[in-house]
Amino acid sequence: MLRCLVPPPAVRPREDRDHTDRIALSAATTDGAHMRTEDVRAWIDERREANVFHVEHIPFADLDQWGFQGGTGNLVHSSGRFFAIEGLHVVEHDGPHGDGPYREWQQPVIKQPEVGILGILAKEFDGVLHFLMQAKMEPGNPNLVQLSPTVQATRSNYTKAHGGSNVKMIEYFAPPDPDRVIVDVLQAEQGSWFFRKSNRNMIVETVDDVPQGDDFRWLTLGQIAELMYEDETINMNSRSVLSCLPYHDPAPGAVLSDVQLLSWFTNERSRHDVRAARIPLKDVRGWKQGAEAIEHEEGRYFKVLAVAVKGSNREKISWTQPLLESVGLGVVAFLVREIDGVRHVLVHARVDGGFVDTVELAPTLQCTPHNYAHLPEESRPPFLDEIMSVPRSRILYEAIHSEEGGRFLNVRARYLAVEAGDTVDPPPGYAWVTPAQLTALTRHGHYVNVEARTLLACINALTAQPRGGA
Repeated sequence: MLRCLVPPPAVRPREDRDHTDRIALSAATTDGAHMRTEDVRAWIDERREANVFHVEHIPFADLDQWGFQGGTGNLVHSSGRFFAIEGLHVVEHDGPHGDGPYREWQQPVIKQPEVGILGILAKEFDGVLHFLMQAKMEPGNPNLVQLSPTVQATRSNYTKAHGGSNVKMIEYFAPPDPDRVIVDVLQAEQGSWFFRKSNRNMIVETVDDVPQGDDFRWLTLGQIAELMYEDETINMNSRSVLSCLPYHDPAPGAVLSDVQLLSWFTNERSRHDVRAARIPLKDVRGWKQGAEAIEHEEGRYFKVLAVAVKGSNREKISWTQPLLESVGLGVVAFLVREIDGVRHVLVHARVDGGFVDTVELAPTLQCTPHNYAHLPEESRPPFLDEIMSVPRSRILYEAIHSEEGGRFLNVRARYLAVEAGDTVDPPPGYAWVTPAQLTALTRHGHYVNVEARTLLACINALTAQPRGGA
């Protein structure tokens, strides 16, 4: 029996029904047709135990089919596919309001020109949309197995460049039935670690009798919302895709109109002059390369490592690859304020060297505090000290989430939604927007960055499943 928090909307013919009504009903349904929410954790643990998963650090010399390219020193795969570790040189000639303490820097960066598919299959059971989630092993996840999209695959994966097995259910997404698409948009990955990388975020509905298999379960949005409160359970790709769902605007009345918001954002993009150029990895200044790591000379930011992986439920059961490892726990936070009775979040027009279009909308705070500990207060990110010392009474949402485990090793951040203190007028580069406005912008690529999309998915969960003081 499905349990709903609100009465279902009036049933209308299929062709006339608005997706937002169906999404609202799914978000309000906390008991799924196939699995209780309280049983999901045990199922994930069971899948972890049922498969062979092993990840170990190895020297670069032990990488199979990977190596440092002559001339450039770039770390590449022998096939020329998958991705490469190259160098990046960024110079920012800024407008009147600078962002951050640095105007020029060099770093290693992931270059992955392929557009991957992140696809979630949806289907109605007892009139309620459910979403097919996969208990998927990724080598960089701290707990190895998290809930991923139905399909999470690079082009190299689903064209079998690695020589592995077929990607299950890829036929629903490549290409999709246009009459069954709920979400289909290109979204950028981390602009600080990828160079102009995008993935296709998709939700496609089916009426087929889909054999779910041991590693897949149908869950409602209400169930996923509850799981969003648990640490390291919903993976980054799932959070990104789910943030793009079209929700109702529960309280229209934004302090900036849509036209004003887009004008402000266009101005932010226009005032930044950022030159980002790929350079040979061997020429990157300020970084050192050893037998087992490429790392910053002062121990900040991240490291490039090599790992050997075994995963018995993957398309290829064993392989080696490079991964990026962060040097500390990140903090990603939205300050939240009600303005004239309408919830707003404070967004930052953030510059990253790897963005396609210079600036994307980011959370109020997005950083690894360790990287700024040596700097004076005026050179640290705005709101860092306020958010790091916020009392628990002001925290509306909190969970630790890890980033994409196929490229990053143990990269974790504390995600927060925090009631704003005395901040009234946003500083340059910041603006108060509603979650509904951000949700509308996720329907288009390269507006909302991946960290903000995670927090948007969390805030939508907060709205669907309010807890505590929310």
